[in-house]
Amino acid sequence: MCADSSHLHQPLSVLHGVGPRLADRFARMQIRSVEDLLYTLPHRYEDRRQLRKIAHLREGCTEIFCGEILASAEVRTSRSGRAMWEVVVGDGSGTITLKWFHYRKAWQKKTYQVGRRALFRGEVKRFAGRREVLHPEADFLAPGQDVDDFTRADPLNFGRILPVYPLTDGLHQRTARKIWKEAVDRFAAQVKTHLPAEFLRKRSLPPLDIALRQVHWPDNDADLSALQRGDDPCRRALVYDEFFYLELGLLLRQKGISLEAGIPFRIEHRYTRPLAAMLPYRLTAAQKRVLGEIKRDLQRPHPMHRLVQGDVGSGKTVVALMAALLAIENETQVAVVAPTEILAEQHYRFFSHWLERLGLKTALLSGTQKPSDKQRCLERIAAGEVHLVVGTHAVLQEGVRFSRLGLGIVDEQHRFGVQQRQVLKQKGENPHILVMTATPIPRSLALTVYGDLALSVIDELPPGRKPVKTLMCGEKERERALILMKKAIQRGEQGYIVYPLVEESEKSDLKAATEAMEWLTGFFPDVRLALLHGRMKGPEKDAVMRDFAEGRTGILVATTVIEVGIDVPNATVMIVEHAERFGLAQLHQLRGRVGRGGKESVCVLIRSQKCSEDGLKRLQVMCETGDGFRIAEADLEIRGPGDFLGTRQSGVPDFRIANILRDGQVLEQARQDAMELVARDDFPDHPRYHELMQALAERWGGRLELASIG
Repeated sequence: MCADSSHLHQPLSVLHGVGPRLADRFARMQIRSVEDLLYTLPHRYEDRRQLRKIAHLREGCTEIFCGEILASAEVRTSRSGRAMWEVVVGDGSGTITLKWFHYRKAWQKKTYQVGRRALFRGEVKRFAGRREVLHPEADFLAPGQDVDDFTRADPLNFGRILPVYPLTDGLHQRTARKIWKEAVDRFAAQVKTHLPAEFLRKRSLPPLDIALRQVHWPDNDADLSALQRGDDPCRRALVYDEFFYLELGLLLRQKGISLEAGIPFRIEHRYTRPLAAMLPYRLTAAQKRVLGEIKRDLQRPHPMHRLVQGDVGSGKTVVALMAALLAIENETQVAVVAPTEILAEQHYRFFSHWLERLGLKTALLSGTQKPSDKQRCLERIAAGEVHLVVGTHAVLQEGVRFSRLGLGIVDEQHRFGVQQRQVLKQKGENPHILVMTATPIPRSLALTVYGDLALSVIDELPPGRKPVKTLMCGEKERERALILMKKAIQRGEQGYIVYPLVEESEKSDLKAATEAMEWLTGFFPDVRLALLHGRMKGPEKDAVMRDFAEGRTGILVATTVIEVGIDVPNATVMIVEHAERFGLAQLHQLRGRVGRGGKESVCVLIRSQKCSEDGLKRLQVMCETGDGFRIAEADLEIRGPGDFLGTRQSGVPDFRIANILRDGQVLEQARQDAMELVARDDFPDHPRYHELMQALAERWGGRLELASIG
């Protein structure tokens, strides 16, 4: 990052005027060093290059103008009787009204006296046919003082494009600007660019020191609209620099993995061919393509690290089963890791159903097993008697030993961090790793979180699947939704009614679903209803699901346990209560439980009266599209990367400047250039890359387990 970064790591107290109190206020904003200050950029800019005449002030713009106070008094609005202070200002070209709703009367009366001149700043609006500015800032001129002399005497705040910084209580823009200006003037030159010059030329980007100067204190001929949008060349240079190092680290990690000795598989289709004959359907072209990509990886002498993305119902689990059978025919074991007990149990049922028919052994390993059962299971795994193990985090624990682990399959990877993948890898001698997610992940996010994985996408649904019609309604329209379900039941079809997990302080999800069962039974007197929830024991849960799958139950009243894994083609109606409480990805998963046969299907999202604006946005997205990737993009925009992936351990890097939503194009460019660099014969050993590699180790070494590269 810099030739001598120690200067940048100095505390803010090296800057004039920063004492303990001010340092504490900056610390509240996570700004503790000179470097933190340099990399905390303005969040917008004000155009103070010229004063405008009052007649030429633009509505909707933040303007700066000079005027004389013509009238000043407290007035009461006629409608509400609310008091406000009103000032009329003129400059010979016209007049404008200034208003304050929050003020101290004595101070306002003393300060805004008729005849005083000042520079005023604020957003110009129109109300009741008059132009006005609410709560403007003001700098008063001395009697007879020339306005040009006044602005020339304060070049930090007038006559230029001015940065506006994100602040905290007790810190003001004037003070902040002085401190930032000193930091930029004294230290920006020490920030060195180590990226190859040809990449900066190709992308038309300045070096970091110039970029930092310009983004904090832009030249007067800078493009103000580009600055406001955040896509000016200087900010792009800082974003590109941040993305480049991450992508370089991920690519080196990928390359490191590919250079490790793995277990090359021979593919004879000993089990996959019989399985294909048993399956009640044929694989789609997309499934075959992805399986081909996996096979090529498995035959190489280096471990596979591949992410398979597929929308709800696209058939990822069958692809994973095929990959598992290829590992088993090579005399190795398979570990399938899921984030929850319920998902692990559902996977166990799926995998064991097919493996048993092929004469192979499956085991379930979970945290709730009896110690004696668990011990027996561990002994069988260690002895190699079990071909495939399914479990939660329990599979990753220290006591779990495999005879010879050849393939690790991680499901719903967005709930796991990079470390879990590493632990799984250490359970064998560089086993192949296959990661699956039913949550479509926007490309920009995939590049920053899974950049070290090869990507496969199952982008085709099985034939006969029709889009699910999605409707939204309020609680008062619930009966109409239930009538829709009644009609489907009369046609011989089935349905789900889903309740969200509710906060413990309110009532449990079980209680909500149980209470609903009572009045639902009254509404559907001739229909068999069943309740399914996460606290049921395995056999009980299996019996309920089996009855529903085989058509003996008409309506399944459930909590979110049905989010994944249940495949009932005859289920055509879903009603989701308090739908706004679910994330978009979860709603998309739930909706995927209907429409699995060839019949028209509908999903009704019932929103509560307390539904927030964000909640409403999510539900509208669900009604507009069934495309998982479009839903994911919308979810990412509404919730942001951290919340989108659901956990702090999600692997989303902490960016200081880059924003993966806004800067997706720059991310693509940075990755392309990093790939070009990694492909060079002399990289990374040539001395000219020494400082670049040092900067990479400093920034990402620990996070990406690249510490040895420095």
